[in-house]
Amino acid sequence: MAVERAANVGPSRVEIAYERFGDPGDPALLLVMGAGTQMHGWPDAFCALLVARGLHVVRFDNRDVGESTHFHGAPKPDLAAVIAGDASTASYGLSDMAADTVGLLDALGIRAAHLVGASLGGFVAQTIAIEHPARALSLTSMMSTTGDPSVGQMHPEARAIFGWPRPTNRDEAGERAVRLVKTLGSPAFEHDFGSIRDRAARAWDRDHDPLGIARQAVAAVASGDRTEKLRRLALSTLVVHGTADPMCDVSGGRATAAAIPGAELLLIDGMGHDLPRAVWPRIVEAIVALVRRA
Repeated sequence: MAVERAANVGPSRVEIAYERFGDPGDPALLLVMGAGTQMHGWPDAFCALLVARGLHVVRFDNRDVGESTHFHGAPKPDLAAVIAGDASTASYGLSDMAADTVGLLDALGIRAAHLVGASLGGFVAQTIAIEHPARALSLTSMMSTTGDPSVGQMHPEARAIFGWPRPTNRDEAGERAVRLVKTLGSPAFEHDFGSIRDRAARAWDRDHDPLGIARQAVAAVASGDRTEKLRRLALSTLVVHGTADPMCDVSGGRATAAAIPGAELLLIDGMGHDLPRAVWPRIVEAIVALVRRA
């Protein structure tokens, strides 16, 4: 599938790179990826499983990653300052990222979609459901949280990754991706490290902007706690979380499901902050069941 681009998307008039799979006449499923991760973080074979179940799948690069618009002229993000309460280096928020995503739906002529967000992508999907409810047919929030700092915390081993040196070439990017999976990934499942290296090298060739990742992280923290707004949602919701997630503690998933009325909580034993192939069928079946209910 060739990457396409939509120009002048949303109020910020950004360019969004995206790919579509399946029949546009089928129900639309929009996949929203996490911080610093390009659209190919949703593996081709995972998308194919969803298409085989009768869904029209769209994946895309959020602003500041991949081939979508990067905010190179923005202030240098200071995550520590934002955590301490000074949001002056936040150049945008989750509402802006949500508006980009709704703008992409407009560009594709999609009235409303089933939303699936992973990690920070879950924050964005939740924000779409809150701020643009007519555009959300259902919500799947994966390995994500509510924005409440008392839940979904990073474990010490996850915090350590911020001290790692940044890669300087595609080979180093591949090895760093493997190290990330070994640190943050699912301890109960096997990993295809060859595919992980290949995907990281592909991402390096498309873009490597470490400040873009930081700008997204700052946006997430600066946007605050969504819990009370989540309590007012009225749409079919699935919350998926691994019990061994060190990047976003499972308490974040539990809190998300508790906040959204009627939400289904799917906890996967031994799953970390990744999507190991062995869990794909279970997650796909849960998403398909949600779409049918919605």
